[in-house]
Amino acid sequence: MHDFRRLIVWQRSRELAVALDARTRTFPRRDRGVVALQLRRAALSIPANISEGCGKSSRRETIRFLQMASASAHETENHLLIAGDLRFLSMRECEKMAGEIKSIQRMLDGLMRNLP
Repeated sequence: MHDFRRLIVWQRSRELAVALDARTRTFPRRDRGVVALQLRRAALSIPANISEGCGKSSRRETIRFLQMASASAHETENHLLIAGDLRFLSMRECEKMAGEIKSIQRMLDGLMRNLP
């Protein structure tokens, strides 16, 4: 349906996933990888669902995957806030990344509304 690589929302969600992957690798050992893994998994799911949705043949299927991408963005935000509560991330980092997630969510909403 679309070349996902041309979508700004995919590009930005990919950049977010890469940034979160790098940042979670510095989480303390006491996390034992639990929060870090959940945060990375949720963040990776956003661009994955966008790209998969773009490969679908119907508008309905595409929207379903974009909805999953949006749900993954919400999940990522939740894990990000918990990482902040646990002081694995600074308040400033959490706010910056949460702002990017909100922006991605708005772009996904717009894409779903305007999908031909």
